[in-house]
Amino acid sequence: MDLGIAGRRAIVIGGSQGLGYAVCERLAAEGAELLLFARDAARLTDACARLQRAHGVRADACAGDITRAEDIDRLAVQAAEKGGAQILVLNTPRPPSPMRDFLQENDDARWEQGYQQQLHGALLVLRKLTPLVAAGGCGRVVAITSASVKQPMPRHAISTIYRAGVQAALKHLAMEVAAQGVTVNAVAPATVITPTFSTFHNLEQRIQAVPLKRAGKPEELAATVAFLVSEYAGFITGETIQLDGGQTLALC
Repeated sequence: MDLGIAGRRAIVIGGSQGLGYAVCERLAAEGAELLLFARDAARLTDACARLQRAHGVRADACAGDITRAEDIDRLAVQAAEKGGAQILVLNTPRPPSPMRDFLQENDDARWEQGYQQQLHGALLVLRKLTPLVAAGGCGRVVAITSASVKQPMPRHAISTIYRAGVQAALKHLAMEVAAQGVTVNAVAPATVITPTFSTFHNLEQRIQAVPLKRAGKPEELAATVAFLVSEYAGFITGETIQLDGGQTLALC
């Protein structure tokens, strides 16, 4: 099925590896042009080269730190110079490791790190890049958050609390830009394979807690994002799609 995004320009935050790169691969396969943002310049350059070889699309890199306003400003300028963007995918860094329960989180430095990377950085991206996406009309904003924002999970305190803040921001943003034809949604994964998947606490127990009795695949998350940024999802906004194999028990 043609998703109708060939030739559209997409900014992917955290696009050099893991779930972010999986999203880039799927969008590139649909013919979208890409601008990847992440901290590691060498890894970004390699990711862009692989995308261009595999899919024949333009893939540019912008190295920077999501927590630095000047880096996000530079990203916005680079995107504008290349003709703007119609798609924004926000993929924030993972929480501090090891993950802990709320009353075990007694290190203020870990709370500050989580705040900067998962909430402050996300808000910078949304505030500074959504106007660019909205300028062309019919834009799409998708954030990758976590299933724990609807049903808190053990040892996910920092992730749950700050990503819940991101979810609240997405709800506000969806209302504010809807009249401009822009949709804003979230994909909330749990137990999805990532580069750090094998380090998860009680991995086999976590998999058995999934009703489908398996972990999710990066390409399944990427396909969900691709649908939400497609022409077929134009009437979906302010929503969160759980990607957790039925693990979340919340009704809404």
